Amino acid sequence: MSDDVALPLQFTDAAANKVKLLIADEDNPELKLRVYITGGGCSGFQYGFTFDDQVNDGDMTIEKQGVSLVVDPMSLQYLIGGSVDYTEGLEGSRFVVTNPNAKTTCGCGSSFSI
Repeated sequence: MSDDVALPLQFTDAAANKVKLLIADEDNPELKLRVYITGGGCSGFQYGFTFDDQVNDGDMTIEKQGVSLVVDPMSLQYLIGGSVDYTEGLEGSRFVVTNPNAKTTCGCGSSFSI
């Protein structure tokens, strides 16, 4: 998908830049950042991130700055309207999901409830 189409999930420049650096370290240009949701965490659902060189049927792919973010259809329904960002601060660095569908989130921000 291109940057000028309204996307159900935003992939920030900061996240795309970090993914590009991490993929360069892995020496596999086919890798994509996959974001997914699983059951668990202190609030019921939790976010997960992994590198994947496969795109499955039904996955949504967002291209930015030469890298791809991939989301499976089940996870996408919980992420619509959200964004994937990358932050660095005193508490460390991490990918962060901003999710307007989450009714509550835990203190660390890695789990949520709907």
